[in-house]
Amino acid sequence: MPMIAAVALVFLLAAALLLTIAIRARNMQYWLWGYLTRRKPPRAEGPVHVLFCFVDHFEPNWGRVDMDTQRRRVDRWCAEYRALASRHRDADGRMPQHTFFYPEEEYVEEHLDKIAGLCADGYGEIEIHLHHDNDTPENFVATMDRFNRLLHDRHDALPRDPVTGQLRFAFIHGNWCLDNSRPDGRWCGIDNELILLRELGCYADFTLPSAPSDTQTRMSNAIYYATDDPQRCKSHDTGVPMRVGGEPVGDLLIIQGPLGLNWKDRRFGIVPRIENSDIRKGCPPSRHRVDQWVRTGIHVEGRPEWVFVKVHTHGTQERDMDTLLGKPIEDMHDYLETAYNDGSDYVLHYVTAREMYNVAKAAEAGMTGNPGLYRDFELARPGKIPEPAQATG
Repeated sequence: MPMIAAVALVFLLAAALLLTIAIRARNMQYWLWGYLTRRKPPRAEGPVHVLFCFVDHFEPNWGRVDMDTQRRRVDRWCAEYRALASRHRDADGRMPQHTFFYPEEEYVEEHLDKIAGLCADGYGEIEIHLHHDNDTPENFVATMDRFNRLLHDRHDALPRDPVTGQLRFAFIHGNWCLDNSRPDGRWCGIDNELILLRELGCYADFTLPSAPSDTQTRMSNAIYYATDDPQRCKSHDTGVPMRVGGEPVGDLLIIQGPLGLNWKDRRFGIVPRIENSDIRKGCPPSRHRVDQWVRTGIHVEGRPEWVFVKVHTHGTQERDMDTLLGKPIEDMHDYLETAYNDGSDYVLHYVTAREMYNVAKAAEAGMTGNPGLYRDFELARPGKIPEPAQATG
């Protein structure tokens, strides 16, 4: 082999090795191929309706702090978010909606009373978050059932199913470990968690994306039904995409946020960062990130003109609060309300997790037109009796 060819081969092998190391260092082997081979979302006819949902792993006791610190965190959110959100409106005249996924193991009545008051004034809703480790199905069911009833009875949270009367809830798994999805088995312990969540009344899971965690699923940028296999973990690794005219299958609906490669904010100017729809000080919601979230085009198959954008944060960490309650988020909403709310090309709708689920179900049922009409399509907000939604053309 000529010397030049040999040197080139060594160089290519070294580059391939470095690329493999880089991919595995960020656990991208779980999702990168599916992301790269994902079909481009079809072009939508007419205006694109952007459904923007902000979910928060809201943990007042993050870092295991004293009660005074917890109170300051909750009080700051209740005061500053109220002021921030009041300055913004979507196409329906609705303020930004914040969904507080509150951890069961951090329950403090006074904290939830304050958050419930904020939600009662129209700023969001409360849903369920849980950190657990080496758990059992029996303990999980008892814990979740108790917390469901507590949130509903004491804090006016969680809707009831209009047919069965069962309490319904959205879920985010602590440490991203839905269905025991971490390879070492930590931070869950239950291989039939999807089945248990369905039986308990969970209408959708909002945990994903979890990259760069090794709990990230192969399926990304999707709204899909997952079927549990009680004999193995991470049953939601793949599933059946939700589609217009389809029927629910399996055990649990998974609503994912945008995941991809961010080529604008490259490390060292070369390596793309992972875009995982997380918002915090180190990854503020810049305009080009907003553009990428919308371009990702997560939708119910057959309804590409309804684009689902779910972003997430851990809202009570002091290092991030100036971002989440200050100018970066203010600028994000300003940009959403100008670039994605002109009424002709784009229409913006701020939604809670429950409302995002309802709109997805409306799409599945064949509803068309303005998705803002379907915020209460299947599950009304707590305390409200649902009214039948009518399709519009």
